[in-house]
Amino acid sequence: METRPPLPPFSLETARQKVRAAEDGWNTREPQRVSMAYTPGSRWRNRAEFVTGREEIAGLLTRKWTRELDYRLIKEIWAFASHRIAVRFAYEWHDDAGNWFRSYGNENWEFDDNGLMDVRHASINDLPIREADRKFHWPLGRRPDDHPGLSDLEL
Repeated sequence: METRPPLPPFSLETARQKVRAAEDGWNTREPQRVSMAYTPGSRWRNRAEFVTGREEIAGLLTRKWTRELDYRLIKEIWAFASHRIAVRFAYEWHDDAGNWFRSYGNENWEFDDNGLMDVRHASINDLPIREADRKFHWPLGRRPDDHPGLSDLEL
């Protein structure tokens, strides 16, 4: 049976670890790899899209990262209890015309006993920004440990 530590029920420390692991995974921009953090029947609401299962999750992420170029994400824990975690996040990206955006959102997550996410509800809003107003400056991939988080950046 697949497991994805840390496992619920979560403490503040393990919930923070889970949030950072999710951020790190998404910053790879590898849809198949990211989809493995979810149960085979995971249910999502992402913006106005509803998907079920790893194959549909990977498809959504493939479409997302084809459209959202140079994607860099920061997640921050908001609340947690037992098998659930709420996070807020922001990510920066540009489209193929070079227009930059900062997308803000909130997610509610529910995990199975093996630490795989079974339910994900995401609400996201996009804000056009100038390239000069970007705040997420690190090479593509994992956010360095010394890069400020959302609260540090006052986002």
